[in-house]
Amino acid sequence: MQIGKYSFGIGDRFALQGKAQLQAILKAEQQGVEITPVWNKSHREHTIIGTKPSDVRAEADAAVKELGFKGDYFVDADHINLSNVDLFIDSSDFFTLDVADYIGRPASQEDIEAFVKKFDRYIGRLDVPGIDEPIEITGEDITRIASKMLLAVKEAGKIYRHIEKVKGKGNFVIEMSMDETEQPQMPIEMLLVLAAISAEEIPAQTIAPKFTGRFNKGVDYVGDVVQFEREFNEDLAVIDFAVKEFGLTSNLKLSIHSGSDKFSIYEPINKALKKFDAGLHIKTAGTTWLEEITGLAASGGRGLELAKEIYAKALEQIDELCEPYKTVIDIDRSKLPSADTMQNWSSDNYVKALKHEKSCKDYNPNLRQLLHVGYKIAAQMGNIYLDAVRENENIIAEYVTQNIFDRHIKPVFID
Repeated sequence: MQIGKYSFGIGDRFALQGKAQLQAILKAEQQGVEITPVWNKSHREHTIIGTKPSDVRAEADAAVKELGFKGDYFVDADHINLSNVDLFIDSSDFFTLDVADYIGRPASQEDIEAFVKKFDRYIGRLDVPGIDEPIEITGEDITRIASKMLLAVKEAGKIYRHIEKVKGKGNFVIEMSMDETEQPQMPIEMLLVLAAISAEEIPAQTIAPKFTGRFNKGVDYVGDVVQFEREFNEDLAVIDFAVKEFGLTSNLKLSIHSGSDKFSIYEPINKALKKFDAGLHIKTAGTTWLEEITGLAASGGRGLELAKEIYAKALEQIDELCEPYKTVIDIDRSKLPSADTMQNWSSDNYVKALKHEKSCKDYNPNLRQLLHVGYKIAAQMGNIYLDAVRENENIIAEYVTQNIFDRHIKPVFID
């Protein structure tokens, strides 16, 4: 089972927008670009909302059937580990292996020494096509990187083999997640991690590295775009080299856990994909949930009142909501409107504050980030929220499709 060259991870907190999301994929297809949809939802999100992994499979299957979609599609067990993978095995065919807890913890001395011996042939100057300067590698570098990353890769190997026993070899896609580290991976580290993945015989088809800068939820990239572009291009070059050098899966590609809306880096990504003729997997996290709130606000009446109520309760519970996401949000609380102020807002006021249009003077990234992590409030409302979304299906679906296609797919894969 192989995933396509371009793939798009579409998170959907409440499993109501599968059809609208797939419409964006179909619009890309009409422009001659084939993109594989991957519905993703993490164990944490399931726990907060009270859903099951099988609900994501049901949503994806229903959308595909209703729209007559003929391409491949996947359901991602997003950020799983050995403690929860069994919950996802039956319904998922894409597994994002999260071994962040093992990064930085040293493997056994015996394993480290064996790794160094296996790859000491790379000590010296290594020319990697696509990278201007040779990579300088010392024995100390290999030992240091093995001490930091080898145990995590070995843990990923355990998870992979556990899944394989149930689903059978070749019946699912593996993504390696490395984006939970504090520092970005330099070319030498990326190369040796890929060497470790090869040695562990993990048939990874996508790998998510850590990049310089902040990838906060629902807002634009914060960092040096030129530096990001250099790192992204270097990662593409290292992957191309490593696939041939270590016998990794031929379709191995980068994955970006974007947190959604990283508009300022989409052009450099697009250029690099064309330069290297490379594939990409990109995850958009909670963008769809925010489009539901936008649509409710735009609908006026009870929808607007519900959107205001969700924000007011999010303000009350801000500490609790932000805690699990504290490394991927930066909220200036002094710039959040009070609940009383919002009560006087029109639909237009709410939509302008929430919608990610940086040129709009009313856009409020602090409000947007709070609502991004505030889906727990809507989950607590149960059918009150779900029924409101269903009642406003048409306007919300338009927002969802337009957002995914025009603001994400086009600048990354088409323009």
